[in-house]
Amino acid sequence: MFDFFKKKKKDETPQLEDLVLSKLRPGYLVEYDLKTYSVSVQNRYEWEEGGVTDEWELREGEDIWFLERTEEDGYAEWSLCQKLSIDELEGDIAKHIIEKEDPPETIVCRGTTSHFECDDVGQFFRGDSTEEMHFVAWDFEDESEQKYLTIEQWGETKFDITLGFPVEEYQFTNILPGG
Repeated sequence: MFDFFKKKKKDETPQLEDLVLSKLRPGYLVEYDLKTYSVSVQNRYEWEEGGVTDEWELREGEDIWFLERTEEDGYAEWSLCQKLSIDELEGDIAKHIIEKEDPPETIVCRGTTSHFECDDVGQFFRGDSTEEMHFVAWDFEDESEQKYLTIEQWGETKFDITLGFPVEEYQFTNILPGG
């Protein structure tokens, strides 16, 4: 009878319905393109224009990819991207942004020309941290609209570049809990 008043311990074991892409957690394993990746951290972006982007850092050996999920109008859009150095862009883009507060309308990265699409201001939350980091992001697309390039400015002179492409949820398989 006294067991009735005891608080039940929540079962921490992931259930089958938890083994979907949108519920990845650090330590989980997932396959993409015949490689198995480990989820090392889950991040979150909150955008001034509205909306949220969830991001999972995926590692396989030395390779690091970022799986991103943004929901618009009830539909999830997925992309996979890698971070690059701003030096991979042709021209001195960092200097251009610092002087003009915006990048040029057209940029070239690895021989591919991309055109400005939109910009936004956001807050970034790494892992479970409640400490927000503010940044500005400029999004570009190549002419085929199949590659995305984003320039992020963190403070006055720190820049990150991500180069990515759209993916579909069904392309990721064998999601397993870990850690």
